[in-house]
Order: sequence, then C-alpha cells, then structure tokens
Amino acid sequence: MFPDYRLFGYSGLPGSPGMGRLGIGDLDERVEEIEEISSDWVGDRELLPVLELIATVVHPVPGPDGMFRTYIPEPVIQDHLDAARRHEGILLLNIQPGRADFIDEVKHYEKWLVEPDVGVALDPEWAVGEGQIPGEVYGRTSGAELDEVAEYLAGLVAEHELPEKVMVYHQVHPGVVRDELDMRPHEGVVMIKSVDGIGSPTDKVKTYDLVNETKPDFVVAGFKLFYEEDAVMGPLMTGAEVLALDPQPEYILWE
Repeated sequence: MFPDYRLFGYSGLPGSPGMGRLGIGDLDERVEEIEEISSDWVGDRELLPVLELIATVVHPVPGPDGMFRTYIPEPVIQDHLDAARRHEGILLLNIQPGRADFIDEVKHYEKWLVEPDVGVALDPEWAVGEGQIPGEVYGRTSGAELDEVAEYLAGLVAEHELPEKVMVYHQVHPGVVRDELDMRPHEGVVMIKSVDGIGSPTDKVKTYDLVNETKPDFVVAGFKLFYEEDAVMGPLMTGAEVLALDPQPEYILWE
C-alpha cells in the first residue's frame, strides 16, 4: 500500500451531518468530491479514496445490553462498500465501543472484514470502563488491546489470502492509548495512528507532535481535519501544510 498510495477521505454517518462530511447528501457526490480535491492532499502519491463509516455508534444511554453503543443497519454498510468499489477505494468501519471490548466489536464485523477492501478504524476516545458514561470522560485503550485486534486481522488476511488490511486507531491526546510499545507488527496489517483534535493550525501541529512521540516505528501516521470546527479556531490547514508535518501523514481524514 505504501509508499505507492496516500489514503484520503471523509468520515461520517448517514443522516447525521454533525458526525462528518461523509454523512451529508448523496454518497457518490461525496466520493467524487474526495477525488476532485485530492490533488492538494496526496502529493506525489496515487490517491486511495477512503470512506470511514461510523458503524458502531456510541450513546450516553446503556441500551439493552448495557454497552452504550448500537450498530448501524447492514444495508448501510453495503451501500458504502458499493460506493467505495465504484470509486476504487476502501471502506473503514469506525468503531466507538462504549463499554464493549474492541476485539468483540471488530469480530462482530467479520463477514465484512473478509472482504478485500474493508478495514477498521478504532476510536478509543469512546472506549469507557464499568461505571463510566461515554462523553462524560475520555475513554482509553492499551497497546495490548490494539495488538489483539491487529493479530485477529492478520489471521483473517492469512486465512482468506487477502491484500493488506488497514487498521486505524484514532488518538486525541497521549492518555487515550497506554503502553503503545506493547503493540507488535503483524504481516498483512497496515497500522495507522490518526491524530485527532479540533483547533488552530498551531494547536493541531503541537498535538500531532506530542501524540506521535509514542508511535511505534512500524505504525504509520495519520491526521484528521475537522471541516467546520477547525475553521472556527483558525484557518483550515492546507494540503501543503499537512504534508509538511513530520512524520508525513499516510492517511488524511476530513470529518
């Protein structure tokens, strides 16, 4: 996948404009928009369009199983996978686990993950413990938990003879992922650490530098822009500014 491609795309949930640009309007129009503006963001690489669909959605209420999350309907996933394929892109299933474990949530999507163009994006900011309410506290995960997911994905890749599978984990500040050095490289799995956080360009660069201090060498970097919120804090960073970051992001995501 790297260094031939740069991943660039939108995240979101249909019918929820506040959760990302991917959920606004016609799906194919959004992917065409990704393609149209990509030249400013991929540099000298070939574009690999990404649709990061929020598939496991966190909630402030426990729900029937007490896990504070729900799953989107499978036809919605199929619609997004079909759109990704029409544009020769990939689909990432974003997981906001609430009180559930990441590995269990990832396994829930196995029927999709055995497809060659479907990966996962883990959002540990929403991974809370017993007695905690998502949104009231920052969630967190550990390198061991992330490694468990990567090992599982590597098993799927080997068993089904799949191409490299993408595993993103989002991180907004250092405390969200503990003990990253417990992670190990896994053949067939591309691990990407996407640095999130709303703010001015100066603040976003500071967060990027700080959060990447603990990034293992075999994990590549990613960067997330908030289409509306960042612009309120200061000008939205340009493609040239993002590509000038060190390490240079391999995945650039707009929410």
